[in-house]
Amino acid sequence: MNQSYSIPKTSIRRVDADGVKVFYREAGPKDAPVVLLLHGFPTSSFQYRELIPRLSDRYRVIAPDLPGFGFTEVPPERNYKYTFEALAATILAFTDALGLKRYALYVFDYGAPTGFPLAMTRPERVTAIVSQNGNAYEEGLGDAWAPIRRYWSYPTAENRNAIRGALNAEGMKREYASGIPNPEMIAPEGYTLDAALLARPGNVDIQLDLFLDYANNVKLYPAFQEYFRKSQPPVLAIWGKHDPYFVPAGAEAFKRDIPKATVQFLDTGHFALETHVVEIAAAMREFLASSIK
Repeated sequence: MNQSYSIPKTSIRRVDADGVKVFYREAGPKDAPVVLLLHGFPTSSFQYRELIPRLSDRYRVIAPDLPGFGFTEVPPERNYKYTFEALAATILAFTDALGLKRYALYVFDYGAPTGFPLAMTRPERVTAIVSQNGNAYEEGLGDAWAPIRRYWSYPTAENRNAIRGALNAEGMKREYASGIPNPEMIAPEGYTLDAALLARPGNVDIQLDLFLDYANNVKLYPAFQEYFRKSQPPVLAIWGKHDPYFVPAGAEAFKRDIPKATVQFLDTGHFALETHVVEIAAAMREFLASSIK
C-alpha cells in the first residue's frame, strides 16, 4: 500500500536588519507559534538542519545566522563591532523585520548571551526558553575556559594567538568530538563547513574579538538571572552532560531562579544535536506543547 508523507520544506531566506543582510532558514505554517533557534560558536543555522523538520509540522521555525557566522553578510561600510551586545541588537532588529510578536527561544552556546538580552528587552514576546548548553551561571563555566579566561585577564597578543592556533579545520573537528562518547557518530559536514567559513579572510579575528567580549556576558549573568526570577519563563535546560565548556551545574542552576524549570541530561558533549537530535526534538515537542498557550 502506498503512503504519502508531508515533509516540511525548509526555505532559505535573507532579510535586511540593522544594516546587515541576515541569512536564515525557515519552515512551518506562517500562522503557527514561532520557535527562534539561535546557534553558537563556531556554527550557523546549518546546525539545525535535522531539528527544523522535526518541529515545523507544528511550529513556524526560524533559524538565523549571527553576524560573523554562516552566510549572513555584513557590509564593510557598516563598520560592525563584533560584540555580544551588537549580536543581540541585530537579532532584535531581525525579529522586528520579520514582524515576530511572540516566540519561543532555543539558545545554544553563543545563542544564550544573544537571546537572553532579547528576552530581557522584550519579555512579553518570549513564550518559552529551551537552553541546550546555553549558559547563564558562573558555576556552568567549565575548566575548558582556562585559556579564554587568561585572555580576559591579560588580553595580550600572546594570549590571543594562543587561542588563534586552535581556530582551524583540525581544531573544529576536535571541538565537535569533545565529550562525545563515540566521535565516529558525528557527520563531517558540520565541522567541515564551520572550518571553511572560519577560514574566510578576517573571520578568525572576529571570533577572537567575541572570545574577549564574552567576559562581558559573565558580568551580565546576574541580570539574566534577575530576568528569570522576575518573568519566570517556562524553561527546558537540555544538556550534553560531557560538555567541557558548559558543565551540568549550569543546567541545574536554572532551577534556583525558575523552580519549575525542567532539566534533562544527555550522554553527549557540547554539540548535542549531532548525536541526539531525535531525543532533543521529542523533549522540545513535549515541553512546547505544555508551555505555549
